[in-house]
Amino acid sequence: MQNLDQQLFLALNFDGGPTWDRVMLTLSGTTMWIPLYVLILWLVWRQAGWRGMVWFLILMAAAVALADMIAGIFKHNGLLGGLLPDFEPRWRPMFTPSLEGLDITPDSLRVLRRLSPEALAAAGYSGDWVVHVPVEAVSGRYGSVSAHAATIVALSLFAARTIRRRWFSGLVTLCALVICYSRIYLGKHFPMDLVWGALEGAVLGWAASIAYRRLTQGKRTAE
Repeated sequence: MQNLDQQLFLALNFDGGPTWDRVMLTLSGTTMWIPLYVLILWLVWRQAGWRGMVWFLILMAAAVALADMIAGIFKHNGLLGGLLPDFEPRWRPMFTPSLEGLDITPDSLRVLRRLSPEALAAAGYSGDWVVHVPVEAVSGRYGSVSAHAATIVALSLFAARTIRRRWFSGLVTLCALVICYSRIYLGKHFPMDLVWGALEGAVLGWAASIAYRRLTQGKRTAE
């Protein structure tokens, strides 16, 4: 399974040049998606009013925060990072020496990734990497479980089940897929890192939608 995961990653990761690098870095960031978040809140407000929007915000924040914290358990970071001290985290693809055919430690590859071409040549490495990673994307250590996948899927599923419009469900699904792919392009996650993150996010998004429905239906009944 791991070999298949690595092969799929290598098939999807490629060097698209400076333009694609910038596009994928932007897609993987937060700023670009602010209009989508505003659209979600506006649609919830139109459907459920201010009370509904406040409940949505509270539950959305809880789902996203939990998604990030649970993903951090498997990478030994964040508030819950110490819960599985004996668990061996999986390194990001950009720091996986076997993909480059190198017999060095992941930490050593992490250092090499940060060197300039001149410094690499001086250290005896060509710098012709198998895994394409834009310089700006070199960060972190571990890739599984993907917090990006967990948080965007939690938000997307919660929003889709709340707003219940076909065009909107298609939109947030497309956005989630694009964000997940950007993580592969940037060399940050193997496909299975994203799958596990998406499954975690789906559970939390589903739970948030159930809680939202019960809370808002209770308000309507009381009124």
